[in-house]
Amino acid sequence: MAEIINTGSKKNLHLKMRNKKSTRVDLTPMVDLGFLLITFFVFTTTMSQPKAMNLNIPNDKGQAFDPVCETSAFTVVLGQNNSLYYYEGLDENAQYKTTGYPALGIRNILVQKKKSVLSLRHKDDFILIIKPSAKATFKNLVDMVDEANICCIKRYYITELNEKDKEIIHRTENR
Repeated sequence: MAEIINTGSKKNLHLKMRNKKSTRVDLTPMVDLGFLLITFFVFTTTMSQPKAMNLNIPNDKGQAFDPVCETSAFTVVLGQNNSLYYYEGLDENAQYKTTGYPALGIRNILVQKKKSVLSLRHKDDFILIIKPSAKATFKNLVDMVDEANICCIKRYYITELNEKDKEIIHRTENR
């Protein structure tokens, strides 16, 4: 509660004696209103929930052999300086091609491959294999997983490079 008390001074005694009343301002309703507004806005705002992407992790206790059809497999190798190397099919007869991360790059390629697998197999058997190299950044891996989610790819694996992949990347990056 706030109060303003105004006392007269001795200089003004010769003036006409006036009845001075104290001006009292009660701030209790203002404080109550402030707390009501604060509680209203706290209770009506929604807190932003952190969003995490689901990541399917394989069971390491069983045998790790999954037969993969050659027409369904698509492998992306993440290189240095935001470069991508990709090939269709299995490792034995791989013909490496290069692209980048823009939407007209890898996203179009993934969409086209997914459509071709759907037309050949008549079901969604598309499998994306992601192989980050030692010189690839973590951002590159996250960008590739994001592209897989944007393209609605249900099955993708993150695995290590084999010797042939390392040799191809070493040859192309040291040009």
